[in-house]
Amino acid sequence: SRVKKIKVIIDKMYVILPFEKAFYKKFDYDVDFVGHPLIDAIEQFKDKAIAKQAFFEKYGLNEKPIIALLPGSRSQEIEKKLPIMLSVVSKYKEYQFVIAGAPARSKEYYTPFLAKENVHVVVNDTYNLLNNSHTALVTSGTATLETALFKVPQVVCYNMGKLFYMLGKMVIKVKFISLVNLIADKEVVKELIQDELNTNNLELELSKIINGKARDEQLKNYDD
Repeated sequence: SRVKKIKVIIDKMYVILPFEKAFYKKFDYDVDFVGHPLIDAIEQFKDKAIAKQAFFEKYGLNEKPIIALLPGSRSQEIEKKLPIMLSVVSKYKEYQFVIAGAPARSKEYYTPFLAKENVHVVVNDTYNLLNNSHTALVTSGTATLETALFKVPQVVCYNMGKLFYMLGKMVIKVKFISLVNLIADKEVVKELIQDELNTNNLELELSKIINGKARDEQLKNYDD
């Protein structure tokens, strides 16, 4: 319904996601797709990224491959999703789990979540974390696209209050919730939403992308 107002008010629109151009075209409104600014931001970052060994030493990490946990930045989503993400830690002793701490959060905020062995936290340095990660569990949002651009296979995690979810389902009609899948217009990364986000499903989907065919397929789809 906003398209009618946009056509009247906006003289020229530049969009950052490819499906937006096709959407507006249906309403006889021509917009220019210019690409997502994250592509430039990540390319610029890679020019100044610290070396892998230096990153591991800076944060006191061991030599094990990293499974990154990106639980979001708001307290409510961190406290709801991070415990579920951490519930699989004991199943992957050959990996180390590293939480991407949000810029607005202190390291002490994450202390209660570090009780499990083999769990670390890196605060306000997500790009260096992704640049050195093997796999990731990611809360739906911009972080899913960032993870894909760093070529890190991922499982997308999302849950919210049941009432809000039911209301959202009534209003929002999309096949996917993650930017990666929306851009590809197919399931590139597995989305575990609401009740599907549980320890068993998370372990199953994570195991698929740690090694083997599913991992290779996801990386190929990232390239596409």
